[in-house]
Amino acid sequence: MRQRFTSTAFARTELTPFALVLLLVPLVLLLLAAGQARAQGSGGRVRTGIEVLLSDSIHLIRGKRVGLITNHTGVGPDGRSSIDLLFKAPGVRLTALYGPEHGIRGVARAGDKVASSVDSATGVPVYSLYGDTRVPTPEMVTNVDVLLFDIQEVGARVYTYPWTMALSAEAAKKPFLVLDRPNLVRNDRVEGGVLDPKFRSFVGQYPVAMRYGMTIGELANYLVKSGQVKADIKVVPMHGYKPTMWWNETGLEWINPSPNIRSGDAALLYTGTVFFEGTNVAEGRGTTMPFQLIGASWLTDAGAIARELNAKRIPGVSFDSTSQTIEAGYKFGGQTIPLIHVTVTDRDAIKPHVVGLNLLRAIYKRHPKEFTWRTAAIDRLSGSDRLRRAVEREGGIEELIPILDRESAQFAARIAPYRLY
Repeated sequence: MRQRFTSTAFARTELTPFALVLLLVPLVLLLLAAGQARAQGSGGRVRTGIEVLLSDSIHLIRGKRVGLITNHTGVGPDGRSSIDLLFKAPGVRLTALYGPEHGIRGVARAGDKVASSVDSATGVPVYSLYGDTRVPTPEMVTNVDVLLFDIQEVGARVYTYPWTMALSAEAAKKPFLVLDRPNLVRNDRVEGGVLDPKFRSFVGQYPVAMRYGMTIGELANYLVKSGQVKADIKVVPMHGYKPTMWWNETGLEWINPSPNIRSGDAALLYTGTVFFEGTNVAEGRGTTMPFQLIGASWLTDAGAIARELNAKRIPGVSFDSTSQTIEAGYKFGGQTIPLIHVTVTDRDAIKPHVVGLNLLRAIYKRHPKEFTWRTAAIDRLSGSDRLRRAVEREGGIEELIPILDRESAQFAARIAPYRLY
């Protein structure tokens, strides 16, 4: 005779194998979900490098004099600055801070020199890496045993933060820890073509793709292990991060990585609309939506251009026209000008370089007399002179885009062995 439970809750209920399975399945699923949440951090949040360092890998810096390259994006899970977290970490001596473009608080305008100073909260000296020097000098690292890098970037070759990292690691000649952070625009997309080394600059130091499809830690890992950067770099990886994640899927709070990247859509479009920095057309700085609004005082046919571009059915975007008054200090400052508004309609389908090339060609074709290049700037930004020449020629961008796509695919294959996620 089978044994029966005699408690009140289970009186007259026989626990057959099938019933046992029904009872256990929800419990197993609950435990699996809890384990996944723990792996990703509280509430499914990605744990960034600074959090992993302080909770799991503090031995890497314990008892050492630490220098930190950071800005306003270097924060822990509770929003506290990495500066404060390291300053208060037991057994750690924070002895020097270093700020990139836009400064350690992230408020200086693009291209503006930043002065060295002292951090008022900690009394630690702050050395500028975007003033008289772009790398730490020997005098700046005399009181440092190990350098840390904790800055959020946007996966774009033309952003200066990755090159501050690479150049600083090589120049400092100190052990260098990269505290990894997510790629805000997915980590599995490589697009826009590869830099020609002849056009190397501070907006492109090494031959990587425009949208390079790596985290900042993976980029460091690739550059060092492929022999392009000579430095003692280690990466403190994230926990719970997946390459397919967009920024809003990481569970982390959005922080503008620089003054004019104010949304995920702006970060995504950046590797296409940034090319307008190399022209006399406004790229949206001084408006409410930088890199999403493109215009000029003479672009009176913005509506017609928007309709023309919509007719091309470029994947992932739509175009409209508007007008805004531009803030003083930028192109067309103080003027109310017509603008083309670029809206992301499908972020998984969009190729930003295709958007940028089509915008450039449409405006150039209609306004060959008004439109001018800032030749050195556009060639630096695009990583060659190919983009400029293609835009000027009928059928040029249609020929260039497949070339850029092939280069990007080759680069994606090249970096595959160096991925961390």
